[in-house]
Amino acid sequence: MKTLLLTAMLFGLVAALQAQEPPSVLSEAQSLAGTWYIKAVVNYKAPAQVFPVTVTALEGGNLEGRVTIMHEGRCHEIKVRMLKTDEPGKYIELGGKKVVYIESLPMKDHAIFLCEGQHEGKPFRFAKLMGKNPEENPEALEEFKKFTQRKGFQLESIYVPKQKDACISENN
Repeated sequence: MKTLLLTAMLFGLVAALQAQEPPSVLSEAQSLAGTWYIKAVVNYKAPAQVFPVTVTALEGGNLEGRVTIMHEGRCHEIKVRMLKTDEPGKYIELGGKKVVYIESLPMKDHAIFLCEGQHEGKPFRFAKLMGKNPEENPEALEEFKKFTQRKGFQLESIYVPKQKDACISENN
C-alpha cells in the first residue's frame, strides 16, 4: 500500500514538473530580471542623463521592461512587454514593431540589448551596453565596441550617458 501511495505521489510530482516552464526558458528570463544601468549606447539620441531600467521575468519566458525618461521637464515611465521567441535571446515587443536581441557578455552581469524596428514608417536600429551595477567596466565597453563594429555601427556613434538614480520632475 505504501509503495502504491509513493508511486502515485511520484507520478503527480512528475506531471506537475512537466507542466512548468522548461528550466532553460525560466533561467534566461530570470537571469535578465532586475535593475539594469545603461552604460553606453550607439546609434541612438541618448539624453544627457539616464535612469535605471527594471526588467521583470513574466510567464512563458517573456519580459517586461520599465524605463523612466525625462521629457519636457517631466518624468515619464514607459513599460515595454517583450515576448519570447524560439530563438534564444530574441524577443518581440508586444506591438510587433520592434525586435530586441539580448546578448550576455562574458563579464558578470553585463549584456548588450540590440533593438531593431520601425517608428513612424522609418526603420531604426540601436544598441545599449547594460550592466547590473552603475560602475564603469572597461572590458565590457571594449566588448560593446567590438559588437557594434560587427553589427555595422560607427564607433563614433557610441555615447556614454550620465547615470542618475532617480528621475525628479523639474516642473513640480
